[in-house]
Amino acid sequence: METFDVAVVGLGALGSAAAYYLARKDVKVVGFEQFELGHVRGASHDTSRIIRTSYGSEPYVRLAQSAYRDWAAFEEATGERLVTVTGGVVFIPKHGPYSAADFATSLTAAGVPFEMLTPEQVSQRWPQFRLSEDVETVYTADSGIVHAARSVAAFQMHARVHGATLRDRTPVKKITPVDGGVIVHTDSGDVRAGKVILAADAWTNELLEPLGAQIPLVTMQEQVTYFSPVDPDAFGRERFPVWIWEDEECFYGFPTYGEPTIKAARDLSENVMSPQERTFVPSAGLLEELGGFMSAKIPGSGDVLRTVTCQYAITPDRNFVISPLEQYPDVLVALGAGHAFKFAPAIGRVLAELAVDGKTTDDISTFAVGAA
Repeated sequence: METFDVAVVGLGALGSAAAYYLARKDVKVVGFEQFELGHVRGASHDTSRIIRTSYGSEPYVRLAQSAYRDWAAFEEATGERLVTVTGGVVFIPKHGPYSAADFATSLTAAGVPFEMLTPEQVSQRWPQFRLSEDVETVYTADSGIVHAARSVAAFQMHARVHGATLRDRTPVKKITPVDGGVIVHTDSGDVRAGKVILAADAWTNELLEPLGAQIPLVTMQEQVTYFSPVDPDAFGRERFPVWIWEDEECFYGFPTYGEPTIKAARDLSENVMSPQERTFVPSAGLLEELGGFMSAKIPGSGDVLRTVTCQYAITPDRNFVISPLEQYPDVLVALGAGHAFKFAPAIGRVLAELAVDGKTTDDISTFAVGAA
């Protein structure tokens, strides 16, 4: 039987980043992906993801600060250019479920510069937006865009450069904890590893349930839509920020990025379906809802050009899981709850530290199994 120090199951953003950082530690690492690398069945494909420190929870702000440092170090070490800073706004209606004060408190505690803007101030800076008087706005200059597909490919390529073995089209059937490690079972043969990192997102419980360690997850099909504005220059990254609308129903979007379109979506659409049930067909109702929002809040957004789907695996309260299993400490779990891409290098590094060193330099107590 082949033996490795660490096995990674799932090579999306989190798993690929973990494989990279493990390989950098000079350990013998193997990664398994059930589909082809770069597939569209999960949550790590397409182009742009928002990167930001602006969270209403201090643990997330501090992990985001770590992620910014890790993105910069990864770019420096590899020559990749993946992060584009645009500035970003979070719109928070005063009578909604979210509080601008929570953002101010967490950002202040972590020492992140920010501004609180009135609707008039927003309109003066970015006349593309139409806001009512009951909306508070948090602006952070460090917000921006990270390229999704290119980032995952870069983590995989540089993991291999440092000696990682990555095997695509190799589904993991089950894992079996044994004394001193874990057996990973695949149709291509079994391997033994000292530690296993499960970064399998919506498929996580298929491997955990036989161990009696199921994590509550709701899986759903999400969708993002690209709009074709009449004046694309007005939505360039020098003139238009990334944005988030925090209310009972949340939306988010981007300036132009690589093409003269702007991307937007509803977050957490509740279009519930398992990976096996997923249709890859966009919901007409969700598209109509998004179109109405964009017409009202960003009237120059233009016509719909295309819509693509992805998948969320949501934990309770959307909290991350970055933790070993209590009953099987050689099994580490990473779940991003649909908002982890921006954190990918930090989570990958933390997982590598936990697997090899048994501890991490980041405070991840908020993200223990059972805390979600």
